[in-house]
Amino acid sequence: MAASKGKSMAKGLLMGVVFVVVLILMFSPLFPGGVNAFTYSDDLFNAMSKGSTESYIPKQLKGAEKYAGKTVDLTLEFKDGEVEEAAGYHSVGTEIAANVAKVLSGVAAKAEVSGNKLAFSGDLGAVLKAGLTDAQAMFDGKNEAIAAKYEGMDAKTAVFAWWKLFRELNRKLIIANKAGEAKAVDSALKKGIELGYNFAGIPAVKASENVAILSGSLVFYVVYTLWWGMAIMFIFEGLGLVMKKGKKKEM
Repeated sequence: MAASKGKSMAKGLLMGVVFVVVLILMFSPLFPGGVNAFTYSDDLFNAMSKGSTESYIPKQLKGAEKYAGKTVDLTLEFKDGEVEEAAGYHSVGTEIAANVAKVLSGVAAKAEVSGNKLAFSGDLGAVLKAGLTDAQAMFDGKNEAIAAKYEGMDAKTAVFAWWKLFRELNRKLIIANKAGEAKAVDSALKKGIELGYNFAGIPAVKASENVAILSGSLVFYVVYTLWWGMAIMFIFEGLGLVMKKGKKKEM
């Protein structure tokens, strides 16, 4: 019995050591670019995520054509965003209103700023297209082209202004019972503006071209997890801690 416990303990400890060694290797900068396994896989999966969304913004641009000629006339209000400020986004209501007016210049018929409020009137289809065009440019890494359109404003600030505009526009359209227009703005926001901003600077890679890596990663994850579980099980067996089926007591 003692020999059996000793073998289980030795096996568990050996498997535990192998697990730790592999973990140390995964934290080591052994992959291309001098990064570790976690950073490499994270970058690769982000790139594949971007590759799977390449058609999203073009579809939104095509959908925006449906709203060409539909005029919206609203007063938008931009409040200070404490959560956004905490996350590193400069979100002061008065500045956001000014930035929104700047990106709408030449697109909206009216974009008049008064403090943190914006009196806005314009063709909804044209506004959607303008915002989505900037999002596509950012998605494609053409930040300089965006900055060139808006004097004194970089690409991130401009696309963030579009994001704030579309959020507030969606809210006001819902209040005005314009469900179709609100849905179009919300779709452009989530499948256009946010994609362009979040995937900026990330190369696009197709998952179909990396099937081997995806399959290998999945197999490794399953085996590695089971390996650690088996190591713990053998160590517990070596300590004499085993689970046994309890006997049923007769009444």
